[in-house]
Amino acid sequence: MFLSIKPCTIRGIIMQRLLPYFYGSFVTLGVALLFGLWLGGVAGAWTVIVLAVLETSLSLDNAVVNATVLENWSHAWRRLFIYVGLPIAVFGMRLVFPVVIVSLTTGLGMLEALQLAMHRPTDYANALISAHQQIAAFGGTFLLMVALQFFIDDEKENHWIVPLEKFFVKLSQYEVAVEAGITMAVLLATTMLLGDGEKYAFIVAGLLGFITYIGARVVGQMLSGGDGSTGKKVAQGIGGLLYLEILDASFSFDGVIGAFAVSNNLFLIAAGLGVGAMFVRSLTIYLVDKGTLGEYRYLEHGAFWAILALAAIMFIGVKVEVPDTVTGFIGAAFILSALWSSVRVNRRERLAAEK
Repeated sequence: MFLSIKPCTIRGIIMQRLLPYFYGSFVTLGVALLFGLWLGGVAGAWTVIVLAVLETSLSLDNAVVNATVLENWSHAWRRLFIYVGLPIAVFGMRLVFPVVIVSLTTGLGMLEALQLAMHRPTDYANALISAHQQIAAFGGTFLLMVALQFFIDDEKENHWIVPLEKFFVKLSQYEVAVEAGITMAVLLATTMLLGDGEKYAFIVAGLLGFITYIGARVVGQMLSGGDGSTGKKVAQGIGGLLYLEILDASFSFDGVIGAFAVSNNLFLIAAGLGVGAMFVRSLTIYLVDKGTLGEYRYLEHGAFWAILALAAIMFIGVKVEVPDTVTGFIGAAFILSALWSSVRVNRRERLAAEK
């Protein structure tokens, strides 16, 4: 079937359906490549490409989850998510935030931490990597709450991994209490694996992740007139954008740290990861506009299972180093499996209707 598709047809599909959504991403890539050439020659441009591919592959689940949030938003707010949210994602989460982390963990001022990144990149990278446990506690806690919010939902009727998802639904009568209880239990269990000198900072970071999630949920409800919530039902507005940016930050933590295995140059890292963030946002808008989530019913489920897996990897990574390739593979495997399951169900239903 796929072999019968003519090259001109494929080219037409790309030009008519995909390019309008990804035009801005390719322009961003072009600018980033020129920046990489200026900063580090051919090697700098190649670093930008590698980091952009890394960020995009690791954030497929982020794109699907973003799409679940945006599917009920107006066209104007979707575009605002790209054009206002992108500078925050690139400069805030990929450039400023790592500097803030280094400043907090080393006691240096912000300017001193930035100078460390510019003039002593190896020391800067080591300082950021040394904060991995606190970053994992914050991001893992936040993402675990996001995933549980999706599964522990009494209105959820469509199930992919049926036994487990039905079990979660049975817990929905207790909702937030169960979400908080499971998350705190995981946080405390992970803390037991750490040394005495590491436990306090880890617990504080995890509690900050928990408070941030609850805060984003409350702010979203307040700014939407009490009609919003986190997860797939976030109402459009400033509160919704705030939630999406925090969610993006939680997804990007491991990518920012893992990027130092590719380069120690803070600005090349920001450029490469920024390109990846732009492609993820373009993919998000494409999924929403084309109604992909409605067409492939289990795609959303796969994304939230991927989030659950990412949260687990963050906690496991506190004691065991988990390569980024493994993280990316697990997330992609959940999404592709969910997509394949959706295609099979759609085909089965179509054949039944034709009989």
